[in-house]
Amino acid sequence: MTGAAKKTAKKTAATHPEIHLAQQPEADELLGRSPLAALVGMLLDQQIPMEWAFAGPHTIAGRMEADDLDAHDIAAYDPDAFAELLKTKPAVHRYPGSMAKRVQQLCQYLVDEYDGDPTALWSDAATGKELLARLKALPGYGDQKARIFLALLGKQYGVRPKGWREAAGAYGEAGSYRSAADITGPESLVKVRAFKQEAKAAAKAAKA
Repeated sequence: MTGAAKKTAKKTAATHPEIHLAQQPEADELLGRSPLAALVGMLLDQQIPMEWAFAGPHTIAGRMEADDLDAHDIAAYDPDAFAELLKTKPAVHRYPGSMAKRVQQLCQYLVDEYDGDPTALWSDAATGKELLARLKALPGYGDQKARIFLALLGKQYGVRPKGWREAAGAYGEAGSYRSAADITGPESLVKVRAFKQEAKAAAKAAKA
C-alpha cells in the first residue's frame, strides 16, 4: 500500500465510529461503517438479546454474499428466499419470518422515500424533533425505538441536529445507561442490562 493509500485508508477508518453493540469485531465494524446495518440492527432489537440483534446485519450481508447491506437489493429480494436467509441456522432472530418481512418493508420505504440512502434520513434534518418524526415514520419503528436510535446517532455516530437530546427524551441524557445508545463496551453493557432488569422489576411490582 502506498503512502497516499495508507493515508486515505486511515482517514476513512477515522470517519467510522467504533461500535460495540454486537460484541463481535466484524459485526461491529459493519455497524460502524454502514448506516443501513445500524438501522436494521435497531429494527431487530426486540424479544432477543441486543448482541444477537445487532450481529444480524453482518449475518444477513454474509448470506447475501456482500460486504454491506443495500436497501435496493434487499427490497427487491424474493420474500420467501429472504425469509430463508434469516431462518437458516443460526437464525438471525427468534422470529425470522416476520422480521424478514419487516426488514424488507424498511428497505422498500428507504427506496421509495430516500432513494435507498439511509443517511438522507438525517443529513438535512434541521432539528432533533424533525429527525425523530422521520425515524418514527420508518416501518417497524415505534416511538421508543425511534428515540433510542436518535440517541444512538447523537451519542455514537456524531449526528446531532439541534435539540437531539431533548427529542430523544431520557435516552438522550448524558451519562445514562438506559439503552443500546449507551453501550460502548462490556462494562456499559452490564450497566444497561442492570438498568433494564431494575426497570422490569419495578414495572412488575407496580402491577402487583
